[in-house]
Amino acid sequence: MPSTDEAGAVFAPLRPRLLRVAYRMLGSLADAEDVVQDAFIRWHTADRAAVRQPEGFLTRIVTRLCLDQLKSARRRRVTYVGPWLPEPFIDAPAEDELLDDITLPLMLALERLSPLERAAFLLHDVFGADFAEIAETIGRTPTACRQLASRARLAVREAKPRYPVPRKEAMEIAAAFFDASRGGDMQRLRALLSADVVAHSDGGGRKPATPEPVIGIEAVMAVHERLALSFARGTSQLVRYGVIDGLPGFVTIEEDETLQTTALALDAGRITAIYIVRNPDKLRHIGASRH
Repeated sequence: MPSTDEAGAVFAPLRPRLLRVAYRMLGSLADAEDVVQDAFIRWHTADRAAVRQPEGFLTRIVTRLCLDQLKSARRRRVTYVGPWLPEPFIDAPAEDELLDDITLPLMLALERLSPLERAAFLLHDVFGADFAEIAETIGRTPTACRQLASRARLAVREAKPRYPVPRKEAMEIAAAFFDASRGGDMQRLRALLSADVVAHSDGGGRKPATPEPVIGIEAVMAVHERLALSFARGTSQLVRYGVIDGLPGFVTIEEDETLQTTALALDAGRITAIYIVRNPDKLRHIGASRH
């Protein structure tokens, strides 16, 4: 009988990478955890002595499981209430490095790709797999995989910021946004926003949220002027700052004990997009560790 300890000893160091592959593919941390657990079960029962490269073997398993998941995920998205955003993946803020290349805007751009384009792009451009390995993973030729990744690259190019911002500066902007929006300082808030800022809010039909993206600085300011009345009553409590899907942001508890994440896309020191997740189904992993 295969040894669980032996299988786990090899699997454990690879788990963080496998989880990131699955999360980037699916946009759901809960689904990614399920996929990685399923991959471990398959690893445990596999003929591991015949596997020369466990990392490549497990990445192939995870990718194939994700491709299967994406078929049903796309059907669920058709009936989703309001704007859809990925489940927030939060890292602690650091000071001396650039933000993650895989940002929330890029993940939304990946949503517009076919599952195979997404897999080829992520495995090659993000996780460094060669096209021969990707071909074996997704069942296409290396040439076809190269073409899939190229099409994906063109599609997501606009999602990358032109001027990457160091984490320390980015987190300072997030703190300034929190202070200005919750403190009712509309002049300071306006100075932080780009003219074409867009605000997205995902309540999933479970919590109040704007049904469509709010586009332009005047429309976004109008929303925050209305919210300022609620914030003035002290209904917004900061839980912590963090890097949310590669973007600076923060976690708060809002009115009626609603847990919320806010992530900010930046370009040239201005906020170009605001991403708010209020759907409690997407915040369970945060709620369990907020205290």
